[in-house]
Amino acid sequence: MSNFPVINFEKLNGEERKDIMEKIKDACENWGFFELVDHGIPHDLLDTVERLTKEHYEKCMEERFKESMASKGLEAIQTEVKDMDWESTFHLRHLPESNISEVPDLVDEYRKVMKDFALRLEKLAEQLLDLLCENLGLEKGYLKKAFYGSRGPTFGTKVANYPPCPNPELVKGLRAHTDAGGIILLFQDDKVSGLQLLKDDQWVDVPPMRHSIVVNIGDQLEVITNGKYKSVEHRVIAQTDGTRMSIASFYNPGSDAVIYPAPELLEKEAEEKAQLYPKFVFEDYMNLYAKLKFQAKEPRFEAFKESNFDPIATA
Repeated sequence: MSNFPVINFEKLNGEERKDIMEKIKDACENWGFFELVDHGIPHDLLDTVERLTKEHYEKCMEERFKESMASKGLEAIQTEVKDMDWESTFHLRHLPESNISEVPDLVDEYRKVMKDFALRLEKLAEQLLDLLCENLGLEKGYLKKAFYGSRGPTFGTKVANYPPCPNPELVKGLRAHTDAGGIILLFQDDKVSGLQLLKDDQWVDVPPMRHSIVVNIGDQLEVITNGKYKSVEHRVIAQTDGTRMSIASFYNPGSDAVIYPAPELLEKEAEEKAQLYPKFVFEDYMNLYAKLKFQAKEPRFEAFKESNFDPIATA
């Protein structure tokens, strides 16, 4: 199997731009994931985010997690658990409006740093969406506009820690799923591994790399590209040693954005394949996803094909 795609973002500004764009295209079409290095987010900011995230977990969440797992009996399990994950999480919302000032137990420095980090990730996500537009032959800004709705995109962060697990063969850190949204940017632990994606029916490790940002395609980009780019199933394997940090930021459509395959792509592909995906409101998709997250994505798409939402004109 070919190597996991690692993209040097800085080289987009030089003579190797064409090669880098081709690598991004290949990663989107064949992996659904890639890893960015030299992406422009300062390393000292990433180091501060990591330090404060780990300090917050140790101070505010570790004991709570242990008590929660003990109360659920997960520390003494003897058979496989399929309805729970071995993770400790909290969520931050950045767009359409931030809730960082309201999230309990965060020190002021952490709030300030996460706001700065989120702004930089938002900018990077929008840069990436325009690069995808270029590779797809869509007008610059098309994907951002498709996500916009009436109030702009939704953007939020899931901060997770995956503590050592006494029975990693019986419980997943996070069960296999695809991501419901648009484009996802992950800053992950560079020492403790665990993230895997499904490629060609085999689970492949996403390599931990210091100061990298892992990017993956969500279900909405699969719909808009009419399946040219696909969201890919991934999971987190629990480990016996070390706590794995994971900070995943989701740049998603606005709740009232109407999502459907780009007409321009359908015209280009008219002879090869018809419209494969339905039209729906993003919030409706999320409501369904909340019930079916850990099941195959295809029935979610099919459910909207069978609904009465007016189909788009493809002529």
